[in-house]
Amino acid sequence: MKVVSWNINSLRKRLDHLFAWLEATRPDVVCLQETKCADEQFPALALQTVGYHSAYHGEKSYNGVAILTKSKPSNVQPSLCDEVVDPQARVIAATVGHLRVFSIYAPNGQAIGSPAYKYKLHWYQRLRDCIVKEKSVDVVVCGDFNVAPEDIDVYDPDLWRGAIMCSEDERKAFRALSGTGLKDTLRVHHKEGGLFSWWDYQMRAFEKNRGLRIDAILASEKLAKKCSASGINIEMRKGKEPSDHAPAWAEFEL
Repeated sequence: MKVVSWNINSLRKRLDHLFAWLEATRPDVVCLQETKCADEQFPALALQTVGYHSAYHGEKSYNGVAILTKSKPSNVQPSLCDEVVDPQARVIAATVGHLRVFSIYAPNGQAIGSPAYKYKLHWYQRLRDCIVKEKSVDVVVCGDFNVAPEDIDVYDPDLWRGAIMCSEDERKAFRALSGTGLKDTLRVHHKEGGLFSWWDYQMRAFEKNRGLRIDAILASEKLAKKCSASGINIEMRKGKEPSDHAPAWAEFEL
């Protein structure tokens, strides 16, 4: 089974990219983030014509997450598991076969110490609490975590150290999430640096490989042992009007 996570940075703007990519690669599960698409505008019928069911949770112009699957998903939950009313569409979960799949778009945080930063850290705690409550043995959490977990995930660690997406409190929150028993599937197969998933549109960052790895696929420990391959599809960052993110992917022998 191939699982892919991609911050598409506006679904409607990159719909042709998505359909061409789906036709060419045919992944089993696709987790999308930053769809920026209200639910009534989501192209569920069009996706069905190319063989994908959709579970989605969106809002106009901002945020938005979705899960596309070849087999019909069940137990769809377009929110975190707590009672908190959160207008920001940042998480959706669904059961796909024996997997419990989360597509998440973590808050950016804006600036260290800001209200948005505090919201980000609290949001991570809420996500962690929900993962702990999952009764499914096989859990996969895919998405844009808006955290570069280690210095190896940053093109210039000295430049970024302490900055947003690289601060110690953000990395601590990511480690706490991983501490629920989740494994970073990229690092199961790749220990080297220079593997990034996001590059700024400015200053020819992609051409110079000045990026961060802030997108990941985390798998529960038993599932991670079945991960046969993983990587980042940087080809999707090329071409005309690409997303500023490249898809992360992992394959599992199930």
